Amino acid sequence: MKSIVIFASGSGSNAENIIATLSPQSLHVTRIYCNNPIAGIIARAERLNVPICLIPKSEWNEAGDFEWQLQLRQDAPDLIVLAGFLWKIPPFLVDEFPDKIINLHPALLPKFGGKGMYGQRVHEAVLEQNELNTGISIHYVNAQYDEGALIFQAQIPVAPSQNAEELSKRIHELEHTHFPNVLLQLLYP
Repeated sequence: MKSIVIFASGSGSNAENIIATLSPQSLHVTRIYCNNPIAGIIARAERLNVPICLIPKSEWNEAGDFEWQLQLRQDAPDLIVLAGFLWKIPPFLVDEFPDKIINLHPALLPKFGGKGMYGQRVHEAVLEQNELNTGISIHYVNAQYDEGALIFQAQIPVAPSQNAEELSKRIHELEHTHFPNVLLQLLYP
């Protein structure tokens, strides 16, 4: 059986969807790593009986024998899945887990990616630019924000009357529909 760990910073709806959608016989979520001690994902993880590991900001960009890094090495995941994780992945982590870190981005990359482009900011930018379509991108993580090789994209039309909140709900539906399936395809080609 393949295993993943999930890195999350926020409410954790995508993490919960992955856990709820994928069969325990095909995928084991070993642990959730979180950089925000008040994030909603912590309560979700406890409810789902998935262990959580908090990452202190002071330890994030430095390779070493910090507790979270030792735990990640011990978990030895087949994939590290970023599901609403807002910190840039440091180069040492990319090097240690080459082609094993996957990110979900709420736009059609390369548009609306990069530092500071997450959540509502992305949807507001899409609307400000009068885009006809938007969607999601699932990609490998490299040392640059949102520049890793694309794995999958799905798109929807943007309705002229939509606001950022409505667009966000539609994007979440795309994420919940496609992200678990793409993970399975990567793990079991």
